Amino acid sequence: MPTRAPTSWFARSVSHWVGPRVLAALVLALCLGLTYGAWRNARDASEQQVLADFDFRVRELVGNIVVRMQTYIQVLHGVQGLYASSQDVARREFQAYLAVQQVDRHFPGIHGIGYLPLLPVAGLARHEAGVRAEGYPGYAVRPPGQRAWYAPITYLEPSSESNLLAIGYDIGSEAVRRAALEQARDTGQAAMTGKIHLVQDGGSTQAHGFLVVLPVYDNGLPHASLAQRRAALRAWVFAPFRMGDLMAGVGGEGARQLDLEIYDGAQLTEAALMYDSLPGAQSSAASDSLVSQQAISIAGHAWTLRMRAMPGFDGELLARPRLVAWAGLLASVVLALAAWLLAAGRARAQAALARSSELTGQLEQGQASVLAMAEAAQRSQAMLRSILDSTIDGILVDNVDGRIFTSNRRFRDLWQVPDALDWQADGAALVRHVECQLEQAAPFLGARAHAPHGHRERRDVLHLRDGRVVEQYVRSMQLGNEQARLWTFRDISERSQMERREHTRRQVLEMLATGAPLERVLESVVLSVQADHPAMLCSILLLDESRHRLVLGAAPSLPAFFNLASHGHDLDTLQGVHGIAVQALRDGQRVIVGDLHAAADAQETMELAWRAQLQSCWAEPVRGGSGKLLGVMMAYHRQPTLPGAAHLARLSEAAHLAGMAIEQAQVALALRAGEARFRSLYDHAPVALWEQDWSAVRAALDALEQAGVRDLGAYFHANPDALQRLAGLVRIIDANGAALAQVRANEDDQRRGALGLAQNFDDSALPCFGDALLALAGGAHLYECESSFVRLDGAARQNELSLLVMPGHADSLDFVMVSTLDITERKRMNAELLQLATTDFLTGLPNRRHFMAALENEHARLQRELARCASVLMLDIDHFKRVNDEYGHAVGDAVLRHLGALMCQALRKVDVPGRVGGEEFAILLPGTDLAAAAVFAERLRRRVAESSLTTDGGILITITVSIGMAAMAGTDADCDAVLARADEALYRAKRGGRNRIEQNDGGSDGVLSKFMAQ
Repeated sequence: MPTRAPTSWFARSVSHWVGPRVLAALVLALCLGLTYGAWRNARDASEQQVLADFDFRVRELVGNIVVRMQTYIQVLHGVQGLYASSQDVARREFQAYLAVQQVDRHFPGIHGIGYLPLLPVAGLARHEAGVRAEGYPGYAVRPPGQRAWYAPITYLEPSSESNLLAIGYDIGSEAVRRAALEQARDTGQAAMTGKIHLVQDGGSTQAHGFLVVLPVYDNGLPHASLAQRRAALRAWVFAPFRMGDLMAGVGGEGARQLDLEIYDGAQLTEAALMYDSLPGAQSSAASDSLVSQQAISIAGHAWTLRMRAMPGFDGELLARPRLVAWAGLLASVVLALAAWLLAAGRARAQAALARSSELTGQLEQGQASVLAMAEAAQRSQAMLRSILDSTIDGILVDNVDGRIFTSNRRFRDLWQVPDALDWQADGAALVRHVECQLEQAAPFLGARAHAPHGHRERRDVLHLRDGRVVEQYVRSMQLGNEQARLWTFRDISERSQMERREHTRRQVLEMLATGAPLERVLESVVLSVQADHPAMLCSILLLDESRHRLVLGAAPSLPAFFNLASHGHDLDTLQGVHGIAVQALRDGQRVIVGDLHAAADAQETMELAWRAQLQSCWAEPVRGGSGKLLGVMMAYHRQPTLPGAAHLARLSEAAHLAGMAIEQAQVALALRAGEARFRSLYDHAPVALWEQDWSAVRAALDALEQAGVRDLGAYFHANPDALQRLAGLVRIIDANGAALAQVRANEDDQRRGALGLAQNFDDSALPCFGDALLALAGGAHLYECESSFVRLDGAARQNELSLLVMPGHADSLDFVMVSTLDITERKRMNAELLQLATTDFLTGLPNRRHFMAALENEHARLQRELARCASVLMLDIDHFKRVNDEYGHAVGDAVLRHLGALMCQALRKVDVPGRVGGEEFAILLPGTDLAAAAVFAERLRRRVAESSLTTDGGILITITVSIGMAAMAGTDADCDAVLARADEALYRAKRGGRNRIEQNDGGSDGVLSKFMAQ
């Protein structure tokens, strides 16, 4: 009988040694341990995500508060600018200005904007009487009492019932308010008070508020130093704020889950508490762990912000660990039950028991793997979402069929996607939403229809209806087995507007400097506005000399019949769409009609607009530098629309440029007419005419010739006292009224002989007198020159002279007629125009045009003097694009100004720097060979590398530059040759690692220094 071999002890399963219940308990304990580990990991990940969301909400809320206050301070700067542009702003003008601003509608939290005159004790009674005469019979400055000075609330708009309670209150009578006034007076900047109760609240102590004040200085007095600012102060403009109204809606939906407390100063005390978003019992429910304390400074005053998370902030994130725990518990129970069933069936089949044990082990391993994979996937997804939402660019991912996978928060904010729009389920609805905001949807739709393939990308610029400009990039990407597209959107409105405005300004200034016709200048202004906003049609209408008719200045895109309907017509006869221009001229304010159909009282009044297919109209008055109305700038649309902030800013700037052009044209016309009259009128002409007797001067010249002096010019140069003596021999016979007015004289001054040649040629202009004397003595009948003269009040001026020897008096020079024209202001204006046309607006360095002119002059000098030398340096900021991408273009502009200042500090007077591109600069070093230029370049490179720039936000930035050098020679065909060599050396330095200097001498390469940035 066969016998069964005994089974090895080590080959027996665990269930052989323990019972089913013990085995099930062991399995349950093991699974519960794994479940606990998974729960701990999920809880830690959720808590980290909650903390990251809390930090983001805090930064967003603090940023919104700072941005809102900066915006309100800019509104006050606008009111300050109103007083800076006028010596006296009446109450009606103040009300009209703020009525257009609509402060209570557009800027929640501001209770009004007011005006505080600085009153001495002696002017208090006169001030009170003046205000009572304006319609406030009960007006009086309160609280009563004698103080060193007063600052009563005189204007406060809008004129609500609560604001009327504050009229007459002396802000300087209270210490906290007076401290802010004195700070604004001494610094010239905005100042904010501490925690106060507003006068408008009628003595209520429940609501807290504060004031922001700005100084208003006398336009005619300097205010560069502290003493000058105190002497020039004449008033303040201010805005009262109530904290509850100011903070309403500042944080959006996300801020509702935060308890915000704002304290005045650095101490978190009940006395310093200015605002609590959840007062009383509601605040006690806030979290004690999710707390953030931030200190900010607004208008020179410190606030402390404490933010705590409210219940429900963690929301769904903290529910995930519980889900993992319940799932693990359920799986543990199921596995324990399975182990018990497997152990109980071991008597039925040993093989099945072994197989069940093996399957149990595999199941346990699979569970651990699944939990680990789920945890890793959860962390990766949270990290990816955090990165996407933190980028400054809007990001959208879809496929070629238009199905949208994801988008970040910046994309939804940029395109103002409503929360109710289910863009993931309906991608077409999102496309329609974006398309409705574009002025021209063709670039966006073209990118969807013709997406790039491979590693290529497509770039387009989108113009939105509200005036913003968005840069769009599209590139292909692979998501698993599916082909997808990555869309990137960046708001470049500010940069685009700045570039377009600078280009338009320079173009207009260059045209004015070159004397271009007024029609061309105005047409250039109109075309530049239309280029920025393609859906806009513009025109400029001017007032004629009688100021009763409109004449067409420029309207290149409007129909001829439409322009003829206003050209040359009386203001009283214009109606309909042209009547809007008349209204803007008569009121002196901007007029906006968003829908001409709705604005028309009768159908026939707008018939002209219907024929031209125009449905909306905006009118912007054009004023001169003195505020005089010169015309109106009109903007039309073919669709009913209202202007955005970008549209209004562009129209205002265009109207300002048009006013400059019109005034310049009027000045030029007046000068030309004056010159024509100078040549045609004599004694009674309204120009400065001088009848002079040079006969004694001619006799003295004859005596010098008899004494053997042959070269009078050299003699005068060697003996300047002789020229001074000859000038004293000139006798002023007569001068007309214009000449007397020009030198601030009267007929009594003329009769007693107070006038002399110094009123035509002063001591510094005697060389010009010598040239004129040599010309007239040499037989010339007419001589013209420029000179400087001294008025009788001692002021030094510049003039333009025409000296005419009357027929028959050439031998004796006893009848010389001199006409003079005071050109001091024209010289000043021309110098300013030349400065604006040749200087880079951002860095203050010469622009490319000026630098190239200096380079051409130096090249011409080298061609004349071949033995001389000069060198040219090209500089480029290393990784400048990274600065713009990480910190924004405002910081990039600060870096450019920083480099320009460092360059100027290192230059000699004869050296010429220039900004020739975005971040590219050039330096011309006359009389410098390559060896000396290398020493200079190395010193400049080290100075840039060792210096640093701290931005307003506290960011420390250090930059380096790459420099290319080349020698300039007179044998070069033109000056572009040396620039090409220096540019080649520059790019060799950048390819070689940056922060280094290379020279290009036309031969072998040579590295002068190599200090790589760490």
